[in-house]
Amino acid sequence: MTEKIDKYSIEKPEVLSLVVPVHNEEETIQTFYDTLSALKDKLTATIQYHFVDDGSTDHTLSILRELANRDENVHYISFSRNFGKEAGLYAGLQQTTGQYVAVMDVDLQDPPELLPQMLQDVQSGDYDAVGTRRADRSGEAKIRSWFSAQFYVWMNKISETQLVDGARDYRVMTRQMVNAILSMSENQRFSKGIFSWVGFKTKYIPFENRERVAGSTSWSFWSLSKYAIAGIVSFSTFPLTIITGLGFLSFGISLLSAAFIVIRALAYNNSAAGWPSIVTIILFIGGIQLLSLGVIGRYIAAIFLESKHRPIYITREEK
Repeated sequence: MTEKIDKYSIEKPEVLSLVVPVHNEEETIQTFYDTLSALKDKLTATIQYHFVDDGSTDHTLSILRELANRDENVHYISFSRNFGKEAGLYAGLQQTTGQYVAVMDVDLQDPPELLPQMLQDVQSGDYDAVGTRRADRSGEAKIRSWFSAQFYVWMNKISETQLVDGARDYRVMTRQMVNAILSMSENQRFSKGIFSWVGFKTKYIPFENRERVAGSTSWSFWSLSKYAIAGIVSFSTFPLTIITGLGFLSFGISLLSAAFIVIRALAYNNSAAGWPSIVTIILFIGGIQLLSLGVIGRYIAAIFLESKHRPIYITREEK
């Protein structure tokens, strides 16, 4: 008698979905794919690649098409235009189906050799996520490194969501954690803060900074500054508290100035003097008001953009 096999009793192989945002990375994609393919035997799960083409203008999409035709485990999604890396991360996470999900940059600044250990630590059940952080910033401009370090210092002081200094997006997560991240469908996204805000037990592995394998970064100092401001607005209301403090300070100074003017007029009978001090006070208060309007306006702009309920990205092509 032939024994009936229950199809549900057959253990399915575990899958690691790898999310890789790309923008004008024609020089690095093949090298990245070859490097990860060489790690196949060291991984305890099958890799599924999910490349996200963020509106590239070079041959990135053509290379992704070719890879997808050669390997059934390679998938890609191409945006109708450049929506930014945050949109790319969100889109990639949405496409994943594996029990475990990894996020990684294509330029190989994220050490691929750490991936087997990261996956095993998550599979053990001891951690919901294993991330990475740069132990140093060698090879980076000193002024840029200083501003980056200061961002983490001050962000952790003004926000309840704590960020790990030097933390990268490179990490392996459980499906449960990924689902929690996807439930936060906000338009103004700051993934480093979101990864921390959702919680879950996370371990960080330090590594020495390394250069890109090819090509050049699209992150300028200005774009990093805007990204930092977006992070502060998304995860801290402290700037609004500063404005309140400046308001009280300005009010106190104005009272002292009024008392000084009145006393001087009574003592010296000279009410016409003091124009320089009046102009200084006007400029001081006007400066505070403009600064306050700018900060409040940044928060209102975030509310305005969220209220439109526009999609985070628009797909042009996918496979």
